[in-house]
Amino acid sequence: MNLNQVTAPSLDLSKAISFYQKLGLELIVEVLPHYARFSCPDGNSTFSIHKVEELQKGEGVHVYFECEDLDKKVADLIEKGIQFDEKPNDKFWLWREARLKDTDGNQLILFYGGENRINPPWKIKT
Repeated sequence: MNLNQVTAPSLDLSKAISFYQKLGLELIVEVLPHYARFSCPDGNSTFSIHKVEELQKGEGVHVYFECEDLDKKVADLIEKGIQFDEKPNDKFWLWREARLKDTDGNQLILFYGGENRINPPWKIKT
């Protein structure tokens, strides 16, 4: 299996589309007001948003977008007016992460995992 896409809920797709384009995703499907899909600038994954009448309660979804040069990407996004809840910092699980929320409060994590992305020291050996 290969992950094709992740879909997040949105109350207002027009606002969400603008936000995700500012992040650098390319809009490839737009069926307003119900659905939009983006291609990621690297790799073959896509990301989509769909209209909901009410957002989920609690933490909701966490979506991770990997960035080769995380610190530069975050600095560029801050210049474009994107606000981060947490600027790039090293995590004990050996990833560098920055956190922000989209226009609907979905948690987004921009990260760089390097070799530890798939092969952390605690990986189960098969």
